[in-house]
Amino acid sequence: MSDIPSNKPYLIRALHQWCTDFGFTPFIAVFVDASVEVPLEYVKNHEIVLNLSLEACHQLQIENDWISFQARFGGVPRKIMVPISHVLAIYARENGQGMSFPLEPPKDLHLAENSDQTQEKPKPGKPSLRIVK
Repeated sequence: MSDIPSNKPYLIRALHQWCTDFGFTPFIAVFVDASVEVPLEYVKNHEIVLNLSLEACHQLQIENDWISFQARFGGVPRKIMVPISHVLAIYARENGQGMSFPLEPPKDLHLAENSDQTQEKPKPGKPSLRIVK
C-alpha cells in the first residue's frame, strides 16, 4: 500500500478552491524545519501560519510535493517554499472550517537518524523539588 500516492495535496487544493469560491481566506499552518523556506522571524514554536488567498500570494502553485508562492512580509517580497508533508492544516480564517493533517515522518530515515544523534539527551540526575509560595 505504500505505492499509493498521498491524497493530502489533493485535499489541500480542494479546500483552497472551496475557500476561494465562497470568499473565505485560506490559511495553512506549517511545521518549520530546514526544508521549509519562509521568513524565520515570523516562526513561533517551529510553526508559521500563511495566507494563501489570491490577494496575498503571487504565482501560487500547489503541487503534489510543494506549495510555492511569493508574498510580502513587512513590505518585503519573499519566495515561500513549503513541502506538502509539512502542512499541518488548511482552514478558512473567517470560520475555522478546514482540515488538519498529522505531521508526516521524514522520508529519508538516514536524515532522521542523524538529527536524533545531534539532539542533546537529558542528563540523568537526582530529581529535585522546591516549595512555591
